[in-house]
Amino acid sequence: MPLAKDLLHPSPEEEKRKHKKKRLVQSPNSYFMDVKCPGCYKITTVFSHAQTVVLCVGCSTVLCQPTGGKARLTEGQYQPPTCTSRRSPATFSCRRQLVQRNIVPSSPPFLGC
Repeated sequence: MPLAKDLLHPSPEEEKRKHKKKRLVQSPNSYFMDVKCPGCYKITTVFSHAQTVVLCVGCSTVLCQPTGGKARLTEGQYQPPTCTSRRSPATFSCRRQLVQRNIVPSSPPFLGC
């Protein structure tokens, strides 16, 4: 009797819905991202699931606000990573979501180290 779904090749959407430890290959749901202040252009590293309001060090502008899970960024504040050593697969999925919301451009500039 054949199975209704393939257990060795699950779809990415199905894997994303699972708990982080019950996936075929364990991977975290959280990540760190660089956020640029629109006023003073300083870059701050922010945790994706921050539980407190993150303010800019230079001008005290609100960079992100906590929600029930992921922190919500203030519009237009995401700064893509500048070095390949800081990139992770989670960063790329975050970038894809920000491109879909038109917060960052779809074609990133060359990011050589």
